[in-house]
Amino acid sequence: MTGAARAIPRSILYTPALSLDRVVKAWSYDADVHLIDLEDSVPAAEKPAARTVCRAALEKAPRPENVAVRINQLGSVAAVQDLVALTESPVRPGIVMMTMVTSAAEVALVRQILASAEAHPEIYVTVETVEAVAEIDAIAGASDGLVLGSADLAATLGVEITWEAMLAARQAMALACARHGTACIDTANFRLAEPAVLAQETARVRALGFHGKATVHPSELDEINRVLRPQVDDLRLARRVAEAVRAANGGIAVLDGNMVGPPFARMARATVAREDAWAARFDTGGAAG
Repeated sequence: MTGAARAIPRSILYTPALSLDRVVKAWSYDADVHLIDLEDSVPAAEKPAARTVCRAALEKAPRPENVAVRINQLGSVAAVQDLVALTESPVRPGIVMMTMVTSAAEVALVRQILASAEAHPEIYVTVETVEAVAEIDAIAGASDGLVLGSADLAATLGVEITWEAMLAARQAMALACARHGTACIDTANFRLAEPAVLAQETARVRALGFHGKATVHPSELDEINRVLRPQVDDLRLARRVAEAVRAANGGIAVLDGNMVGPPFARMARATVAREDAWAARFDTGGAAG
């Protein structure tokens, strides 16, 4: 990971662009990024109306830079119409999310199309094809964020959406995102009636190195934010580790009975930089402390 730390959302709330009132109501929920969905949650016959809802919602958004729009699969007429609608909108989203991507070239093409209209959003990619997993390093390098799309990936593999079935894809994403400094976001939880599943999954992806998690239901935001947003004690410890190694002239130090050295300090500095970047963009309540 090189360069300045990227501000990475810890929670992304998906809302279908079926009702302006419903999308605007979503602004009141405590998500880092609010995503307006033009893809799977919108029937084909309703997509033209959904684009109108999307444009109106963007104009009402208190912070459009923290709004994402998920477009339809590149290569479809619907995707062309989505891109035209976004470029013609007087208010542009901060993030455009692509679906069913198979190569980094697709990401570059969408970025080029948007740039031709002076639109420069972050480009996030839903990892939901076998090809995307196979080309994960190149796609991570071309994009600003990866989001696991477990439903389509599981359907292609012919398996249930379980931790075991999705583990290889998650590990590939975590490694590629760490290499390129790309946002790494986990799939939405589809077992809404089992909150224990959400809690376990969120803790597990954090342990893998994921930064955030998507959700389709606002009731899950508290748990996702609790686990994945910056923790005051973690940041204090990271700063102490960095200072201890600095005081040891970049060598080995002992902190609270534990050995810490250059790799620990590098991780601590990266943690602080990433969390400070998150706070500067997303925090409205002093979560980072």
